[in-house]
Amino acid sequence: MQVPFLDLKAHHNPLKEELMVVIREVIDSTAFAGGPYVAAFEKDFAKFCGSSYAVGVGNGTDALWLTLLALGIGAGDEVITAPMTFMATAEAISYCGAKPVFVDIDERTYTLDPTLLERAISPRTKAIIPVHLFGQTANLDPILEIARRHKLHVIEDACQAHGAEYNRRKAGSIGIAGCFSFYPGKNLGALGEAGAVVTDNEELRNTLQTLRDHGQARKYHHTMVGWNARMDGIQGAALRVKLRHLDRANEARRANATLYNEQLAGVGELILPEEAVHSRHVYHLYVVRTRNRDKVLQTMAERGVSCGIHYPIPVHLQEAYRFLGCHKGSFPVAERCADEFLSLPMYPELTAEQIGVVVRELKDVLCVPRRSHAHVA
Repeated sequence: MQVPFLDLKAHHNPLKEELMVVIREVIDSTAFAGGPYVAAFEKDFAKFCGSSYAVGVGNGTDALWLTLLALGIGAGDEVITAPMTFMATAEAISYCGAKPVFVDIDERTYTLDPTLLERAISPRTKAIIPVHLFGQTANLDPILEIARRHKLHVIEDACQAHGAEYNRRKAGSIGIAGCFSFYPGKNLGALGEAGAVVTDNEELRNTLQTLRDHGQARKYHHTMVGWNARMDGIQGAALRVKLRHLDRANEARRANATLYNEQLAGVGELILPEEAVHSRHVYHLYVVRTRNRDKVLQTMAERGVSCGIHYPIPVHLQEAYRFLGCHKGSFPVAERCADEFLSLPMYPELTAEQIGVVVRELKDVLCVPRRSHAHVA
């Protein structure tokens, strides 16, 4: 049996009729850029997150970048984030003219380690962007307490955490803003590119709405230099449909993670993901750690099981950020994880039979004695 890493056909087939209805509505209304379908999704998504407002934008990178701009962060400023994240988190900081400053991650949760945060703060620090990685929130209470003492904004990078919770509050609703990507493979994925910012701050919402539309307060009246970062009407309509199914899909991901946890428990030196006591994990990715990861990845592929790596090079070691002067050893936990992370197939439609195949093949690759296979055969 072949097991894909992600199966978007299986995900969308049950929703196809619902999606086609709203796509036809958008075409008939010609509300293609922004408009009522985006506004309706914004209202629904804000409610889902427990926030007052949501602002739809073109993608998750726009969400992060425009939020920083709207908060007045620019040249000469510093923004703290984690080195274990997708490049967009740091890019958004750089495109404001600010400097990304990294803090290593916690080895159990893979999110920003609050115990290391305060030493990274300087007089130039203006914000902290904790990354809710792989579907689990960062440990926000100590981060927020440090931010309050230093009068810093906390912007949640929730691009992998749609529906995740921190102490029963939804990801994105806790800092001054939460930034989301709706890239197709995310827990809530568009039919293309889209993103959003959620916030309780009305002034921030208003500024974001202006920035995303070329700085227009109203048509052809530009109160600031903005950008074209509007969400498409078709994406807003499709996301509104898919949002209604998100809780069910997240529960399926959690059930799949439980199966993996049960069947991989005690396997050699394999390190399984942990759900922190403060968190409700939604498993955008199910990421284990293993030595000789690259060889395991290759062998699994040869056996018909597609896995992934998120992320093989921490941001501080990327060529694009060489100018920051970081080196190997600067953030040892992130670097160690980057060498060991292996993402197993994870999506709501993944079957117990497929999980059994993944587990069986992974145990074989890791040279676990065959008698341990009985419960997954």
